[in-house]
Amino acid sequence: MKKFVVATNNEKKLVELNRILLPLGIDVITAKEAGIDLSDVEENGTTFKENAYIKAKATFDKLNGACCVVADDSGLCVDALDGRPGVYSARYGGEGATDSDKINKLLDELKDIPQNDRTAHFSCCICAVMKSGDVIYSDGKCDGEIGFEPVGDGGFGYDPIFMVSDKSFSQLTAEEKDKYSHRGNALRDFKNKLEDYYGG
Repeated sequence: MKKFVVATNNEKKLVELNRILLPLGIDVITAKEAGIDLSDVEENGTTFKENAYIKAKATFDKLNGACCVVADDSGLCVDALDGRPGVYSARYGGEGATDSDKINKLLDELKDIPQNDRTAHFSCCICAVMKSGDVIYSDGKCDGEIGFEPVGDGGFGYDPIFMVSDKSFSQLTAEEKDKYSHRGNALRDFKNKLEDYYGG
């Protein structure tokens, strides 16, 4: 069993990664479980790809290259807001803002926007730094639109207001979300690239 350290302490994100990577014989643990503190890592990139690399490389360096590291950066891009919140999705609403705070801020900004103009997409970039120092990137995207109020009690982040067809991400089962989501699409691309990398 190969072991990857994922540069996050988000347990829900870890569950999603494990669902995809365990069948490849890869066990994923958080940075905290690996004894790594990432609180000093500044995600100051201007793209999801840059931020994913910043997190992965910082974690790899803190581990002294002892383990493969995978990181992702993802966010919600709303067309009517010129792509915001984008790379600032996790920090939208200010320091200490909860998921509900961020959702409410976004809904308030869109309060006068009609349904046809509420198009949006989630983007995800995954970056893996291998023990050799090689870097692997993969990307995923999911198109949808922003609802008028939160619905569903699953998922995390902006899931309750991101609508795919007639359901929000929060209303999808784990299997449905993996099938459609930006992270699911990025992870399938990542899975294929890992298989090629390991010669499988």
